[in-house]
Amino acid sequence: MLKSELREMVKNPYRTMEVANRLREELKGDVVTFVVNRNINFTDICVNSCLFCSYSNRKRFFLSEEEIRRKVREAVEYGCTEVTIQGGLFPNAGVEHYVSILKAVRRESKDIHIHAFSPMEVVHASRNDGVDVEDVLREFRKAGLNSMPGTAAEILVDRVRKVICPDKLTTDEWVEVITTAHSLGIPTTATMMYGHVESWEDRMEHLNLIRQIQEETGGFTEFIPLPFMDRNNRLGEMARSPNGFEDLLVIAVARIVLYPLIENIQASWVKMGRKLAQASLFTGANDVGGTLMEENISKSAGATSGEFMTVEELRELILSAGRIPAERDTLYNLRRVYENRS
Repeated sequence: MLKSELREMVKNPYRTMEVANRLREELKGDVVTFVVNRNINFTDICVNSCLFCSYSNRKRFFLSEEEIRRKVREAVEYGCTEVTIQGGLFPNAGVEHYVSILKAVRRESKDIHIHAFSPMEVVHASRNDGVDVEDVLREFRKAGLNSMPGTAAEILVDRVRKVICPDKLTTDEWVEVITTAHSLGIPTTATMMYGHVESWEDRMEHLNLIRQIQEETGGFTEFIPLPFMDRNNRLGEMARSPNGFEDLLVIAVARIVLYPLIENIQASWVKMGRKLAQASLFTGANDVGGTLMEENISKSAGATSGEFMTVEELRELILSAGRIPAERDTLYNLRRVYENRS
């Protein structure tokens, strides 16, 4: 998309939101999805020092295999179809470190979908063991990995990355991990953390890159805009979190730029708050994320919407917005559609 088109969308936000809502309706109708999942953050110990991070090295914990298995067991008992697993960059962690986590999950459940490890974690293992990214991903897949979160993207413009996360992987490295995963049949999400030092032009560069990758691989399941949380971190001294109107506009712009290649745009209730997540269903979003059960990273940065939404609460959130709730799996296959409150 051209810069002139971007300027027009930002200049006329209500028109942009209206168009995005129409595109959402065209692709997805009135069905709004959610996934029954559990987040497992296995460590806050991290060798990196991203300016926006409020999570690393606060408690310096590392989950044991039994603790991981207990969390998986609780997730299965609740009815989760997915566990999302990420953590800080533990010093010297190589492939076997991450494989052991996958195996711990598989020892507890053969069936639950494992959505795990950011591109940064993949590169961390690759660097520490001196092996190619492709070899790392093959080992992860063999150990039970089903899909990956496309986090660690932040803003995919290296000039911005040098300010907010100078120790993190580069844009090219992020793209390499994602496209390699897609080539191996490992689907991923795509994300963008916005609302800090970047410009609208930087956001557009990021979105255009995501669109280009999707044109080439078709491996993204969804796009998740993530507003910057400004509490308890150094970047918060330089920038404030985006306001709610900007959150809604970012979702609308993302819907338009990524149409029709990425069908699913998620509004993160834990980042945006429950009411704003509802409002986003009218500016392009068609998914509200998951039950989570725990979410330590956003909480440490000032999120106040909680760490757990029950299936009943998610259904009511969607129904009260006049939409049709549907439980999905990680890959957006529908498991159950709720036509009413019964």
